[in-house]
Amino acid sequence: MTELSTLSPAERHRAAAATFAGVAAAITDWDAQTPVPEWKAREVVGHLVEWLPGFLGMTGVELPGAPSDAAEPAAAFGQLTEAVQALLDAPDASRIVSTQMFGDKPVDGLIDQFYTADVFMHTWDLARSNGITPDLDPVFARTLHGGLEAMGPMLQQSGQFGAPIPVPDGTDEVTALMAFIGRAPDFGA
Repeated sequence: MTELSTLSPAERHRAAAATFAGVAAAITDWDAQTPVPEWKAREVVGHLVEWLPGFLGMTGVELPGAPSDAAEPAAAFGQLTEAVQALLDAPDASRIVSTQMFGDKPVDGLIDQFYTADVFMHTWDLARSNGITPDLDPVFARTLHGGLEAMGPMLQQSGQFGAPIPVPDGTDEVTALMAFIGRAPDFGA
């Protein structure tokens, strides 16, 4: 397993997206319920396909080649991955853009902080919808967990995460992260 925390934003995206794509290739029921009560498996991909182009567009960054929908989820994610990776691999990937909410940030840092982290966490959601246990980096899970925890009450107030679910001491890092963002740790087990 690749330790994601040691990689550049471009390489971290490449690795996280490859893990998600591997899970997507193994999905046999795209209408299965996920740990996110409002979403079926296909809607996990739909979420990724829909929010990133709009988010980047607000900064003036276009994502050429991004799919317009997730009618064919695995293919749509592959198409989105190619578009994002091309942006991250471009010579100007670290150019600074202005965001209304987060101030000035480099494009690659913005994608890394918000999108790649989202891909990582939603890999678990997609996998558990079909009873798959994904191979996710526990060190990166711990890093994400710490960053999210530092946000305090603002995290749940954002409406994007559920209430934390308590887990026993010694719970693995990935499961602890998922429980922290409101996912039932035993979902799909």
